[in-house]
This record gives sequence, structure tokens and C-alpha cells, in this order.
Amino acid sequence: MFNKILIANRGEIACRVIKSARKMGIQTVAIYSDADRNALHVKMADEAVHIGPPPANQSYIVIDKVMQAIRETGAQAVHPGYGFLSENAKFAEALAAEGVAFVGPPVGAIEKMGDKITSKKIAQEAGVSTVPGHMGLIADADEAVKISNEIGYPVMLKASAGGGGKGMRIAWNDEEAREGFQSSKNEAANSFGDDRIFIEKFITQPRHIEIQVLCDSHGNGIYLGERECSIQRRQQKVVEEAPSPFLDEATRKAMGEQAVALAQAVDYASAGTVEFIVDGDRNFYFLEMNTRLQVEHPVTELITDVDLVEQMIRVANGEPLSIAQEDVKLNGWAIENRLYAEDPYRGFLPSIGRLSRYRPPAEVVEETHIVRNDTGVFEGGEISMYYDPMIAKLCTWAPTRDAAIEAMRNALDGFEVEGIGHNLPFLSAVMDHPIFMAGEMTTAFIEEQYPDGFEGVELPEDALRRIAAACAAMHRVAEIRRTRVSGRMDNHERRVGVDWVVSLQGQDYDMEIAADHDGSTISFGDGTQKRVTSDWTPGNQLATLHVDGEMLVLKVGKISGGFRIRSRGADLKVHVRTPRQAELARLMPEKVAPDTSRLLLCPMPGLIVNVAVQVGDEVQEGQALCTVEAMKMENILKAEKKGIVSKINAAAGDSLAVDEVIMEFE
Repeated sequence: MFNKILIANRGEIACRVIKSARKMGIQTVAIYSDADRNALHVKMADEAVHIGPPPANQSYIVIDKVMQAIRETGAQAVHPGYGFLSENAKFAEALAAEGVAFVGPPVGAIEKMGDKITSKKIAQEAGVSTVPGHMGLIADADEAVKISNEIGYPVMLKASAGGGGKGMRIAWNDEEAREGFQSSKNEAANSFGDDRIFIEKFITQPRHIEIQVLCDSHGNGIYLGERECSIQRRQQKVVEEAPSPFLDEATRKAMGEQAVALAQAVDYASAGTVEFIVDGDRNFYFLEMNTRLQVEHPVTELITDVDLVEQMIRVANGEPLSIAQEDVKLNGWAIENRLYAEDPYRGFLPSIGRLSRYRPPAEVVEETHIVRNDTGVFEGGEISMYYDPMIAKLCTWAPTRDAAIEAMRNALDGFEVEGIGHNLPFLSAVMDHPIFMAGEMTTAFIEEQYPDGFEGVELPEDALRRIAAACAAMHRVAEIRRTRVSGRMDNHERRVGVDWVVSLQGQDYDMEIAADHDGSTISFGDGTQKRVTSDWTPGNQLATLHVDGEMLVLKVGKISGGFRIRSRGADLKVHVRTPRQAELARLMPEKVAPDTSRLLLCPMPGLIVNVAVQVGDEVQEGQALCTVEAMKMENILKAEKKGIVSKINAAAGDSLAVDEVIMEFE
């Protein structure tokens, strides 16, 4: 077995590989850019080598720099993680030339399957059903439009060397095909150094289901069930689960056997994923094969109890698989939610900055449930604009799907993140969505269920009452603390009133509190009651309470006259007032937001790639105004209505902060 492995990656996946290597008694080497000097993966590894400036094309994907780090440290093998150099045949060749093992498939498999155009041709030759499309390279935007019309809209424009949602666009008409072609080429060139684009039919009402395969160099190959990855945004997966709630055993077996056959057709050896698109009748079509470890691999590990990273290392060491297909048993259900540094209230645009608070829920391994958090950040660390916005993968396991979802709800409620925009509220909303709960989602879920973007969650009446009762009980505790600090009375509890009005989400609840040593009984004005117990103390930003015996986890912030409460995707201002205070509060005027309708504001920290208009130009609704790049993604900002450009405050190459004014309109 290897003595030392270099991880040619960063962030949570580098940390994940280090954990398995450490368990196997293997020393690890991290590489890092200037931006990652204090990163978690650097701290976890036994050694670390600096390889350059923050941009990946000057550090992490520069093969010569990675090779030099290998020579300096004497690493015998390299695990590439995902992204970066993980599917780069030239990198695998360079390792082979140095006599260093690549913890991944052979060069031939990377070349054949890593290129989406080539892989589709091989799949067709092998008799695998594929999605209709144009397998050749596209010369320019005009040809892209012509081919799109031949295939029939909608179409998907995809980077041949792509992955992770980079270099992908859906086009529903000629204009979008032309615009998407150029953006896809730009993103592909920036992310992969390869701007080749191909086009395929975009199948409506699809489900994205993938098969995990594991093969060795001795001709053995198995599949470890499937993962449902249908909840996606901009072709980037957000929620994954294993197994799929849609497949039956016959379809699972057929997809698995086909996936293994395809892998063995290219002499595959390592962990890999064969992705399929599945229609409502369970017909499945090959999309691509990812010749690397997938981001969502933990859910497969949780239902199979197979450490995929360990298996990859053993295969790279020349060992045969110790697992046969009949040994693979799917146990229970696992859910993965990807925590992204992006603001769901701003169209999921990237967010950067310092993590002023980062407290994941405690990891748990019990018979009833498992909580796992794969992460690469820490409290006080910086989220950089140079890399992917994913900062953690929160996973739960339970014997049933419903139990796994409930465990995930509680874990999300207990996940504290401050200092940046993040998608925790959105993930909580998805977990409670009836379509997800029923397992009936498609890849159009987010687009269809949130057509105007995510605007927060409106909690149902029962949830509001539970939170109102909890806040009343917490307010009483805080008031007792306050009177003790003031020293105004000996009997502090007598100083605190029993009649309160709790206001949240536009609702007012009159209530009376009867407290005892074990908790509080909250009586509402309509005669109903709720029993609240908790050990929460003022100042704690996380409260775990029980309301009528059911657990309620709240993120708690202090505001004047109450609390800022975040729970199940809702962000609530909860005011707890005396009846007289509530009466006066109803007379207060509401604050009016400033008018920004004549301004184009930068929606995220980013780099201005180009400005498409000039002062004096008349623009139409939907017209492209400028392009902002952040976290390896290009975002085209368009006019919301007709107007005339009166002032432009930014130019190509400028770096802007959130809400900086890019241009003004008459």
C-alpha cells in the first residue's frame, strides 16, 4: 500500500480524501494557493505545498506545479478529487511518466468517457440508448442555431469537457441558442481550458438518476445502486438522495448492468458514475460518464457502507475488488443537501466574505439515524470568489425515506451560518415541499416551483403557533434574566408579566403564560394550549425546545422587542409585547423601501466581463446590459423594462461589491 498520497484538490473533497487516507494509515500532502493558505485541508494534511496565486488556472490546474509538489514530497499516488485535474488525461499521463499512481481510471478511459462527444458515440456503438443530439463540434453561433432548429427546441448546449454545471445552457429559441453558445464557450474555456461545445435535445419532465460503478484492473465491475439528483438549479445539483424514490428493482438492475457494461467496454478501473436521464415511463437514456468521484458520493456510502475513496485507493494500488455484486445491499435511505455560498433571495447569486459564524450540527452515528457533514471551511475563514461556492455537504441517513427527511429538517434547522448569503433557507423549504416529500420531482422542480425565485417561506398556522409559544417562553426567561441584572426586585418572576401578544408573519397571538419548574403552559386567546419545555438561556443563538413533546429547533437572534427566528426556511421577526405595547405598535407607520427601479445594481461580488450598452442607448425589456463573472460562472444582467441609459459607472475588468451601481437609466 502507498505510504503517502497527494490530494490535487482543495475544500471539502480534499478534507474528505484525507479522512479515508488517515484511516488507512497513509500520510497526506495538500496543495494550496495564496487564497487557501489557511484553509482547512491545509491544516488537516500531514504536509502542504504552496503552488501559486488564487486563480485555478495559475495554481490548482497547472500540471507542472502539481508535479513539482509531488517530487518535493515524494508522494507515491495522487487523488484528484473532482473538478480541476480529475478528468485530465494529460495529468494522468504525466503521473504515469513519473511512476506515480493516479487514484482514478486509466488514461484511455478518461479520454473516451471524459469527452462527452466521444462517450456518446461509444455508448451508441455499445447499444446504449442515448439522448438525440449533434455529436460533432459546433463551429460558431450560426451553426449552433441551425443545429438547434434541426434537433428541435428546447436544446441543451454543453461543454464537451464540462462538468458541475459549468458551460451548460438551455435554449428555447434562436436568440437563447446564440447567446448560450457564446456563454458556454467562455465558461468552458475558463473552467476547463477547452471551449468545444455540443448540442443535444433537452427532454422535458426528466429525472436525473445516476449509477455508481466500481471497477478494478482485473476485470471485475459492480454497481452500488443509484442516486436521484433531479433537484437542480442551472444544471447544478442541489439535493441528492439514494436510492431513488422513482425506480423499481427491475429498472435499477437494468441501469446498473448497462452502466457496468459501458465501464468495462473502456477498461475502466476506479469509482465512476454513469448518468442517465429517465422519463416518466422509466425509459432511461445515457447522458455521460464521470470518470471520477462524484460530489454526492456520500449518500451511496451511507446506504451501502462502502468507503468509495478507500476502494479507489485500493484499486489504484492494483488490488482486486473485495466486493462482488451479490454483496451489495441497499440499506435505508440517505439525503444530501449542498450548502452553497449563494443568496437565495437574490436569485441564488454567489456570496463571498468571512464566515463570522459556522456551527454545523453535531455529526451522529446511531441505529436510528446518521448525520454527516463533509466540509472544507471553518468559523472565521473566508469564502473566496475564485472557487466553487459549495462549502459543505450535509447528509442524513435513516431506515426510511420519511425518517431521513425528518433528520435532515432538524439538521438544517441546527446549522448556524452567518456572515455570507447561503441557501440553508431554501434547502429547508425543499425538504418540506409536497412534491419532494412525495418523491415526484423532476429536473424542472426549482424552475416550476419557484418561477419568480425564492422569496422565503410562509409557515402554516400550526407552525406559527408552535414558534409563537416557544418565543413567549423564551421571552419570559429573558425578562427574568433582565430583572435579575437590574436588581430592581427580589421576586424577579413576579416582576415579569403573564399576558403577552406575540406577532409574527402578520399574525397576532394573545396568550397567557403559566410557568412552573419544568416549563411553561401557553394559553392562547381562543382557549387552545401548548406546553413548552427547554433549557435555552438568553444569548444562545440556537434553541432546542419541545412543544407538546415535539422537538423544535430555532436559530435565535435578538431584535428590539423580540427575536429574529429562523426555522424550516422561514426568516421571521417575532415581537413579544404587552397588550398595551401591541396596541400602540399597530399605529406605527411601515417603513418604505427606497426606489431602485432606475438603477442596475451589481447583484453579487464579481468581475465585470463586458458592458453591452453605451450612454444614450435605448434598451428594451430583456436586453443584455452587461456580464458579471463570479465563482467561475458568467451571469448576464438584463433590462427589466424599457429605458434609456443615462450613466455607466463600471467598465470591463472592474471588481464590484454587492449593490454597487453599474448603470443608471432615465
